[in-house]
Amino acid sequence: MNAPDRYERFVVPEGTKKVSYERDTKIVNAASFTVEREDHTIGNILRMQLHRDPNVLFAGYKLPHPLQYKIIVRIQTTSQSSPTQAYNQAIDDLDKELDYLKKGFEDDKNRYEEKLRQGY
Repeated sequence: MNAPDRYERFVVPEGTKKVSYERDTKIVNAASFTVEREDHTIGNILRMQLHRDPNVLFAGYKLPHPLQYKIIVRIQTTSQSSPTQAYNQAIDDLDKELDYLKKGFEDDKNRYEEKLRQGY
């Protein structure tokens, strides 16, 4: 078949950066971040997190082509912030949210398992 191998969707090739940055030369405080080996799942979550930042004027993403496993995230910020700061803050905030969700899930799982041991 002509379809690429499945691992190509997830494994970043050697010598390729996971995230690359390109400043926009036409719009002030705007940049594009290319994230390799990601799709709509990460793109949409990241876009929504960026929209929560009051310093972000625009945040969007696109998949250039269905067979290219990368997303391009465009960010424009106010003069109080930079696209890099907004991107890093969004990633940090998402990391904290996911840790919180994971902890809550594990706590509930442990409570459930304890009830099972007690015979409830």
